[in-house]
Amino acid sequence: MSATILTIDGRQPRSALQPGHDEGQAKTTTLGFWIYLMSDCILFAALFATYAVLGRELAGGPSARDLFKLPYVLDETICLLVSSFTYGLVMLSLRAGRRGSALGWLLVTFLLGAGFVGMELTEFTRMIGAGAGPQRSAFLSAFFALVGTHGLHVTAGLIWMAVMMVQVGLKGLTATNATRLMCLSLFWHFLDIIWIGVFSLIYLMGVIR
Repeated sequence: MSATILTIDGRQPRSALQPGHDEGQAKTTTLGFWIYLMSDCILFAALFATYAVLGRELAGGPSARDLFKLPYVLDETICLLVSSFTYGLVMLSLRAGRRGSALGWLLVTFLLGAGFVGMELTEFTRMIGAGAGPQRSAFLSAFFALVGTHGLHVTAGLIWMAVMMVQVGLKGLTATNATRLMCLSLFWHFLDIIWIGVFSLIYLMGVIR
């Protein structure tokens, strides 16, 4: 059973009174966003393929086993995976029409995502400070390109999330905001899936082999 979307003052928004038009627009927006995600899949597939080719080209520099601190990266991973769960609670709050709950879980998700980015920047700073920057070897160039691109996507998601918190705070859970939150949900979960691949293939396999 679908919940009624309300504005901040509790009234039904104008767009919600036209379900046929609104549903059509939402489907078009969601379809367009799926097409964008597919293009992003191609981008990350190219970056993973590049790493697969260059990952053993060390040029006499440090290897993955020398650089990666698996417990630290596991903490990063937990932050991002938990943020995916809390964003699921955002969507449940949206369906129930609970604006305050949706805002609260958005804030929690934002803080977890910001923690992930902060930990990633700390890792990059440590590696560069130790002379293991992207210019040191082909392996490190491919590593920084892949992990850095994912980090930039997470940062873009955080900016989008901050904008949505303002929009929901000012206008409530309108039909337009509901569609935007749905697209952001797809984006955020997509980044989690990419990170699972990064953690498994780059960090975990890099330390084991």
